[in-house]
Amino acid sequence: MTTKISNIDVYILRGAKDERPHWVSNFTVPTANEVLVRLRTNDGIQGFGLATSYTNAEPILEVFRSGIAERLIGACPLAPERIYEDLFSLTARRLAHEKGWGREALIRISAAVDVACWDIIGKMAGLPLYQLFGGYRDQVPYYVTCAYYRDGKDLIELRDEITELREQGHRGFKAKVGGLTLAEDIERLEVVRDVIGDDCDLMVDVNRAWSLETATEAVEALIPLKPRWLEEPLRWWDDRRELKLLSQRTQIPLSAGESELTSYGCRAVIEEHAIQILQFDVTMFGGFTEGRKMAALCELNHVEVTPHHDCFIHAQLVASTPAGGFVEAFTNPERDPLQAELFQNPPTLAEGWLTLNDTPGLGLTLSEEAIAKYGERVI
Repeated sequence: MTTKISNIDVYILRGAKDERPHWVSNFTVPTANEVLVRLRTNDGIQGFGLATSYTNAEPILEVFRSGIAERLIGACPLAPERIYEDLFSLTARRLAHEKGWGREALIRISAAVDVACWDIIGKMAGLPLYQLFGGYRDQVPYYVTCAYYRDGKDLIELRDEITELREQGHRGFKAKVGGLTLAEDIERLEVVRDVIGDDCDLMVDVNRAWSLETATEAVEALIPLKPRWLEEPLRWWDDRRELKLLSQRTQIPLSAGESELTSYGCRAVIEEHAIQILQFDVTMFGGFTEGRKMAALCELNHVEVTPHHDCFIHAQLVASTPAGGFVEAFTNPERDPLQAELFQNPPTLAEGWLTLNDTPGLGLTLSEEAIAKYGERVI
């Protein structure tokens, strides 16, 4: 019997309104805003994927409501390259215009469906995905993202936050900057470094807020703080060229990639020889099908793979390759309730290491209780 997709369920997962929002340099981040796609095959295998959105997810949901799932019914999930190409290619076809299907929505959907297909493949093979992808190791280092701006948050509250995280045993800390003056942000980073000590990793994330002039000043000011990397330091409209220029002015490793829309954009960033860490997100573009290609490209170009967000999903890819770096964890349920509640069997996070489950596919069992709590059925 040929394996085919026989059923598709789609949910939007939203967190409660944050009464005291978490700010990065220039926008607030949602506590949860992800599209859950569950595929079931005619032989009873189920797989799931997620599409992450930091903007209104309604355009993604409307594509599902207007019939894109019909293209998937009857398709073979064991052919993820073919399914991904079919969905992604819609971004350049007349049908998408006629249907009102936007490019970004289609890219998100192709990513979620692809991850779900690979989950099915792993389950049918009886192997976790990190082994299917290469099996380089079964543990990966993680860091916690922290030091968000919040209304009324002062240095005392920041110190308390980082102290609590350090006492929980975390070893890597990525702090948000770019929302205040450079002097004020350096003062905040000094607090973080003072609390975590010299034996822990400090990463610095600007979320594309600085001019090249400010970034050039910043890389000098950051030297005493010994950052592991400086992430997305430059404003969006010329960041690829300016990353190249900044890389010639500093020894601090630069990272980028999460704000690219496609794997082709990530390829361009690598070709600029400006970054040492690539931070794509397979739940935002590419899925594992393109994620594996980006990881291989990183390995061949001596660039580290450290994806954005969804650590339990990205760990499968990071663990598979010698180019694997860190995964990003959100250990505060107030910031990300889905990491805390969406899975019945989340991998262990302890002393700076995420240990992958040895169960097949993604190795994750969805919590129906969490889906009911945060989810709304779309189709």
